[in-house]
Amino acid sequence: MVEASTLDLGKLDGPVLVFGGPYSNLQATEAMIAKAGHLGIPPERIICTGDIVAYAGDPAATTDAIMDWGVVTVMGNCEESFGAEADDCGCGFDEGTECDVMSRQWYAYANAQLTPAHRAWMRQLPGRVEFQLGRRRFAVVHGSAVSINEFVFEKTDDDIKRESLDRLGVDAVIGGHSGVPFTQILEGRLWLNAGVIGMPANDMTPRVWYALLTPADGGLELSLCSLDYDHVSAARTMRARKLPEGYAGCLESGLWPNMDVMPPGEREKAGKPIQTSSFLWPDAVPAAAD
Repeated sequence: MVEASTLDLGKLDGPVLVFGGPYSNLQATEAMIAKAGHLGIPPERIICTGDIVAYAGDPAATTDAIMDWGVVTVMGNCEESFGAEADDCGCGFDEGTECDVMSRQWYAYANAQLTPAHRAWMRQLPGRVEFQLGRRRFAVVHGSAVSINEFVFEKTDDDIKRESLDRLGVDAVIGGHSGVPFTQILEGRLWLNAGVIGMPANDMTPRVWYALLTPADGGLELSLCSLDYDHVSAARTMRARKLPEGYAGCLESGLWPNMDVMPPGEREKAGKPIQTSSFLWPDAVPAAAD
């Protein structure tokens, strides 16, 4: 594993847009770029939680789009693997599972498409990004503070999240990798996953997800937002390039081909459409009344 470097963005004046996992999905990436433009958020206040290249059909063009856009990007396990010209994606799938088998197919395809310039760019990405927004200090990682490919879902044991918050010494962790958006407050601290734009969130809709963090009176407004894009064309591209049908079909059905990486509580949410949401995270939690 590459030793993680840290990029400190300092104090940002917001709003901040966060998204994860373009996953070689050029259509979704272009839709995210257009949405950010519509919202008027500049690249220096946009953060990608990593995994630019993965399941879908346009690894080189998607990497070019992110590089040209100039957004802040955290190194994901896929960037670590492609940058090092490793034999596999380092996703953390158990050997022999369906995800493991399919990953060998898309990884070989993507590995043949990426250029030395793409790999050099991936190698220089930071393993952690930090910033201040309002009165809160944030750290952005791909998996967790412990491991670049640790899956952290809403239903993951809260002690795992607390460990990352403690190790990083911040008010909030923004994680990626797991692919399902959620916000969770733990004793006044925050874990946020913005979701990914390259694949649906296993909620039986083709929508993908991003997050907005906006300074507001008394705190920060945290919003989980859905994004529509031309998923039909993205799936067609995957099939034309003979990539795994399980993932091509997922772009249309909104359901993952399996849930091997999910904890039991997370599996119970499968097929239930996620709702967009927004709430105020206050600067200080009032003391409980006696």
